[in-house]
Amino acid sequence: MPTPQEKLLNNLLIATIIMQESKFRIYHRRLPHWELAGAVYFVTFNSWEKLELSLEAREIVFNSCLFFNNQRYKIFTLVIMTNHVHLLIQPLLKSEKEFWSLSSIMKSIKGYSAKQIPKVMNHIGTVWQDERYDRIVRDEQEFQQYWEYIRQNPIRAGLSSTPENYPFFWETLE
Repeated sequence: MPTPQEKLLNNLLIATIIMQESKFRIYHRRLPHWELAGAVYFVTFNSWEKLELSLEAREIVFNSCLFFNNQRYKIFTLVIMTNHVHLLIQPLLKSEKEFWSLSSIMKSIKGYSAKQIPKVMNHIGTVWQDERYDRIVRDEQEFQQYWEYIRQNPIRAGLSSTPENYPFFWETLE
């Protein structure tokens, strides 16, 4: 059975073939965002004004991230921290020649969770910052670095002694 890294390389090859027919898209808000069909991304998004998410709120975000996993996108690893989220994610094909956009994926995750969080927290108003940090993963070494960074996040923050013991950490087993 191929490792996640071997699958990544295969997916990158397929994406390279498909993206020869697609366009590279760049747009700006406060930060620049580059979208490339089929690319793997390291994504971070933050709560509004460092809003501390309760355990119930983090569970909502965790489930929101995983809801369309393996349907619209592939999540390799993710962690929901007290005031931010890290994902290693790859949009999947939406149709024969079109991938789901990272923008639409993030809008879905952030939008749904923002509507659900006030139901479990005493918070009215904005939940997420408008912007997100995203970076196209360029090679296997960078992929491994981001994977390990995400794994170690709850440990560095003192929330768990191991990633596997942190309830809002997830990684693919494939």
